[in-house]
Amino acid sequence: MSVQPIKIAILAMGGEGGGVLADWIVDLGEANGYVAQTTSVPGVAQRTGATIYYVELYPEAQAAADGGRPVLALMPLPGDVDIVLASELMEAGRAVQRGLVTSDRTTLIASTHRVYSIAEKSALGDGRVDSRQLLGHAERAARRFIRFDMAQAAESAGSVISAVLFGALAGAGVLPFGRAQFEATIERGGVGVKPSLKAFGGAFSRAQGVAEEAAPVTEVPVPQPRHPAVRALVERVQSRFPAHARFFLLEGVRRLIDYQDLDYATLYLDRMQAVAALPAADDGRLLRETARHLALWMSYEDTARVAALKTRSTRFERVRGEARVQDGQVLAINEYMHPRLQEICETLPAGIGRWLVKSGLPRRVVEHFTQKGRVVQTNSLRGYLLLRTVAGMKRWRRTTLRYAAENRRIEEWLQRIATTAPHNAELAVEIAQCQRLVKGYSDTHARGLRNYDTVMDAVRRAGAAIAPATLRELRDAALADEHGHKLRAVMAQHALG
Repeated sequence: MSVQPIKIAILAMGGEGGGVLADWIVDLGEANGYVAQTTSVPGVAQRTGATIYYVELYPEAQAAADGGRPVLALMPLPGDVDIVLASELMEAGRAVQRGLVTSDRTTLIASTHRVYSIAEKSALGDGRVDSRQLLGHAERAARRFIRFDMAQAAESAGSVISAVLFGALAGAGVLPFGRAQFEATIERGGVGVKPSLKAFGGAFSRAQGVAEEAAPVTEVPVPQPRHPAVRALVERVQSRFPAHARFFLLEGVRRLIDYQDLDYATLYLDRMQAVAALPAADDGRLLRETARHLALWMSYEDTARVAALKTRSTRFERVRGEARVQDGQVLAINEYMHPRLQEICETLPAGIGRWLVKSGLPRRVVEHFTQKGRVVQTNSLRGYLLLRTVAGMKRWRRTTLRYAAENRRIEEWLQRIATTAPHNAELAVEIAQCQRLVKGYSDTHARGLRNYDTVMDAVRRAGAAIAPATLRELRDAALADEHGHKLRAVMAQHALG
């Protein structure tokens, strides 16, 4: 039987060191008597530069015995790969889908963390692919499946995920090299050697099945704010609401103080106090769901909110970390902004906003100056101050046209919950969850709001006759596609159109 090359496919996204990992494997082979070849095939942009790196290793001694140099392939073929390394769970799923993972041959080594694709993040509803399904498919497809959260392991070691994958590859024992040969490869690289070796060692043990000590489980502590007014709100939650809802309520208070101010958080608790007084709130589900969705709705994303989020110090730190900015490097952040006339009107005081929407010449002038988007650099003083000025407009938020519209919808939503709960608690919960349709910013918000109005109009017309399961089906259909085709089909099916 002829000797075959060892065939290794690496699926990684941009910035995860897939090329470094491929180079390490090549160096490992060449330093230990193997001919090695690596190539790379760029993937799709929706996966932030996903790339397939392919490595083949062939023994030099066998090549000499064969009388020549081996001919090695440039890309992996379905059913003909020995080892697949995936830097993220969806990448493992892509390898399985491409047929690179087979149950009679392939060792699959993958991280279980997720980096969501554009399609997953832009879905109206929960567009995430079920990680349990991905794990199940990978388990069935592979001869051997080694997996754990390698992103977390890399972060704990102060290293990168490529070092963790390299350690897991060594621990799997599927290559004809010992641990010392792997570690020597990292040392020859000469960059980030100490943290890379630390990450390598931890992954090596994990791949060999050495159990790690479980982290102790600790209860979430009750906040102890120093500000007396904030402390009073926390004490109100602790004393006037049942324990099963306090987590959501405290998070709602925190979110709304950050979003607006103490008075706004007080309004939130006033509204929740009325919900807690409903008989249907006793089982806890209605109170928890309303608390969660009311906090989300009251912190809707307007221009001031978007500007505030884009200029936070934590965001700059996160972007610098994700871009791996080194000392002495300058980071430029370009914000692509294109406010529509409607968004500008909604930011103005309610009376002025309504006037501008219905005006003639003033409206056309504003539309002329806003027909094209612009790029704002938040790392520059001018761009930063521009967005901070917009963010500072939150102090007038409760006078704006947008607030008036959102507040009216919130009050109508709460009133419908209150009138439904005494007769049908389950339906009231489903109505509370309809807030999921109202989300996002700009066009995304407009589409979601249109679907929300359609669903709630169907509820209004049907009244108590609508079943909770039917409302749930309508809501899921509205979240299924942004154009509303599925929602219209389900409404026609139930004769609600």
